[in-house]
Amino acid sequence: MVCLPGIRWFLLTALLHAVAPQDISERPRQCDLPKSQSDMNSFLWTVKRPAPYPASYLFGTIHVPYTRVWDFIPDVSKRAFQTSANVFFELDLTDPLTISKLTSCQLLPHGENLQNLLPQDLYRRLKRHLDYVQHMMPFWMTADQRGRGLYADYLFNAIAGNWERKRPVWVMLMVNSLTESDVRSRGTPVLDLFLAQEADRMGKKTGAVERVEEQCHPLNGLNFSQVLFALNQTLLLHESVRAGSLQGFYTTEDLITHYNCGDLSSIIFNHDTSQLPHFINSSLLAHEGPRPCRLTTTSARSSSTNAMSEWPGASLPSSSETPPRPSFLLLAQVSGAS
Repeated sequence: MVCLPGIRWFLLTALLHAVAPQDISERPRQCDLPKSQSDMNSFLWTVKRPAPYPASYLFGTIHVPYTRVWDFIPDVSKRAFQTSANVFFELDLTDPLTISKLTSCQLLPHGENLQNLLPQDLYRRLKRHLDYVQHMMPFWMTADQRGRGLYADYLFNAIAGNWERKRPVWVMLMVNSLTESDVRSRGTPVLDLFLAQEADRMGKKTGAVERVEEQCHPLNGLNFSQVLFALNQTLLLHESVRAGSLQGFYTTEDLITHYNCGDLSSIIFNHDTSQLPHFINSSLLAHEGPRPCRLTTTSARSSSTNAMSEWPGASLPSSSETPPRPSFLLLAQVSGAS
């Protein structure tokens, strides 16, 4: 991804838009399981090519535990994955070198420490909030997590360990991932990682279309004063939630509901936004994969779905359509979760 002039401010303002409180009355109810394949929405696009070349596919994913969405993904999308000989992801989430680079890019240079970098009051508030999260972690965890040998201290250190050595922008994204609902989902591979593991198990050729540097450099290049402002606003939001004065803002749970219901346009596309490539928070359990933090930026009124349908040769297959054996399947986020 090329960081064009002016995009840095868009990234920052978009993040604040993403965490802005919403009217709780607008929150969607959970979707019922579809009664038939024809009732299921498909985030699968077909890219047709002249004969004798087979079709290729683009599948829109969401970075949440795959078990939360798998039953809502139609068979046509699963068949496209199963029959594809080549599968490409945004990043190679199974490559240890990729994870290592993602971790390194989040660290402050020259051994710097947040305590010496942040204003004293902001640092104290950040530490107080993380102490609160660590205290609440045992109460947030599920019986299933404990049954699989996950303990609160281990989980907290896996997510927030070494936070004082991280750049403020990554700490801000980390704070947004330290909510009860997000903590309760830890330990299960996100959808992209699950599909990467399945592709490897099935002997498919896999690859990545982005480099770590393209994910890290835009955030690391943000103006320091802008990052401080965003970190302060993020803490204010979570402090308000803790105090009970803020009841309802969009969370990962809302995003999952919209993805499963097939109506992401109501939360994303109708807000005059388009999606930019995500930025990884790699402070995670090794087996569940990086959880990206997707930022949005203001753009002209156009749905990404409409834009996709205007691609030459691109079309949305019906849920009952059986795809021919494609040469490629590219997985990309239709939206993300922190």
